[in-house]
Amino acid sequence: MQKKKIIVLSTLFIVPLLFYMFLSKGIYHYANLPILSENVVELKGETQFKDHYSVVCFLGDDLESSKGKLFNLNETIYKRYYGKKQFQVVVIIPEGIEEEIQELERRLATYADASKWKFISTNKEELVTVFNSFNTPFTLNENFGSDYAFIVDTELRLRGRKDDEDTADGKLYGYDMNSVAILKNKMRKDIEVIYYQLKKSMEKEQRRKREI
Repeated sequence: MQKKKIIVLSTLFIVPLLFYMFLSKGIYHYANLPILSENVVELKGETQFKDHYSVVCFLGDDLESSKGKLFNLNETIYKRYYGKKQFQVVVIIPEGIEEEIQELERRLATYADASKWKFISTNKEELVTVFNSFNTPFTLNENFGSDYAFIVDTELRLRGRKDDEDTADGKLYGYDMNSVAILKNKMRKDIEVIYYQLKKSMEKEQRRKREI
């Protein structure tokens, strides 16, 4: 009976402690999502990167071939985070396809509140300037589009990984929108890290105010 009681007590106290240590180790490892590039070029107009956590993608002017990537992003990322503070998805496209974009926006609105989708139509020169300011190893395709989605923080910095197991140098600059697995298992986790950081920062600021 005594032995059984010890086992029960161990289960009640030791197992939760081990679980907490496991979580703490994971949080510590991902406590700071690395900054890969700084000084991302700001957008002109009403929609801007500053003061937002932006998922940014470049669809190009061939929407027919890009819709699948966008709907992957909608299902795995947008629907999960559109209610979060400061979150937005910025889609940068070349001028000339505004009517097609309006139809796409209407379709997205049938799935969820589409107010955090920001479609930015700009000239190709500015589009290339913004893309190049991310300072990634990627290039735009012939349609001025990319397969990758990027995370830009409130201070115009590109965030990603420096220890990714699937890249040669460990750096993960962008997330392949063709892969639902990458969006779910990598981008989603990295956005969670950003909001974990934000929560901890707000808690720290609240404690500081209480101590004054």
